[in-house]
Amino acid sequence: MTHCHFPSGLTTTLSCTAAGARLTVSPSSSQFFRWDFVSLSCEEDDSSAGWTVRRNTSNKSRTQCGAGWGRSAGSSCNISYTVTWHSGVYWCESREGATSNTINITVTGGSVVLQSPVLPVMEGHDVTLTCRRKTPPSNPTADFYKDGSLIRTEPTGHMTIHHVSRSDEGLYKCLSISDGESPSSWISVTGKPTTTAPPTTTEAPPTSATSPLDSSSYQFVFTLLRHLVVFCPYCISTVLMVSLYRRRPTGNELPVSMVMTPPAQAEEGLDDDDYDDVISAVTTEHRF
Repeated sequence: MTHCHFPSGLTTTLSCTAAGARLTVSPSSSQFFRWDFVSLSCEEDDSSAGWTVRRNTSNKSRTQCGAGWGRSAGSSCNISYTVTWHSGVYWCESREGATSNTINITVTGGSVVLQSPVLPVMEGHDVTLTCRRKTPPSNPTADFYKDGSLIRTEPTGHMTIHHVSRSDEGLYKCLSISDGESPSSWISVTGKPTTTAPPTTTEAPPTSATSPLDSSSYQFVFTLLRHLVVFCPYCISTVLMVSLYRRRPTGNELPVSMVMTPPAQAEEGLDDDDYDDVISAVTTEHRF
């Protein structure tokens, strides 16, 4: 069960609000002339909760639709002919005590009413206020006031506030020179709903999925290996050829000779001419 503090006066709002229902009013205005028709509806998420319209007036508190005022039709309440003592604070309430938003309704015996939004206006939206007469012409030239200060005069009886902000919240009324002024109505401004960023995940991406960077790396490595396979044999053969060339003997190198030392002349009994012939015969030249 939801426990709430209920309104004790005509301008007191509820201290809690249930998300299960919202009170709307048709025509969409918070000010009415006597003998106007008004319909109040509880727009509900759960029809089994048994939502009904209740109100506080100057002489009664928390009275339910159908108990001496209005005609109940499910979760709606119709007032066929408004009178001044219908002025008050209206809201929806479930069987368990949950409550909706509240709407202040004023019924005037005068000749001018101010038509203004009955629900809070979202920041950034436009709002149009209309000063309406009871008798034709219905939209006279009118002065519009906020918190007792003149805003401007509109010859058509309409005033639009563009891109409303929190500073536009306040008590508004209009004044017709020929018919007098309207009751005051409070206009509320609500902030834009905040959007929640999606939660970020800390999980690592699957290893099987190859990113574009990995694919480029693999392609580079493959190309490098291909060039190495093609050019390595050429490089090796070039190095071998250079090495062999550098080891080739040049013309300045002397031949290596193997000379057999002949026996002494005296031992052989040879003269000088024979000795020279023998030396020439046994000397063998070997070139490496």
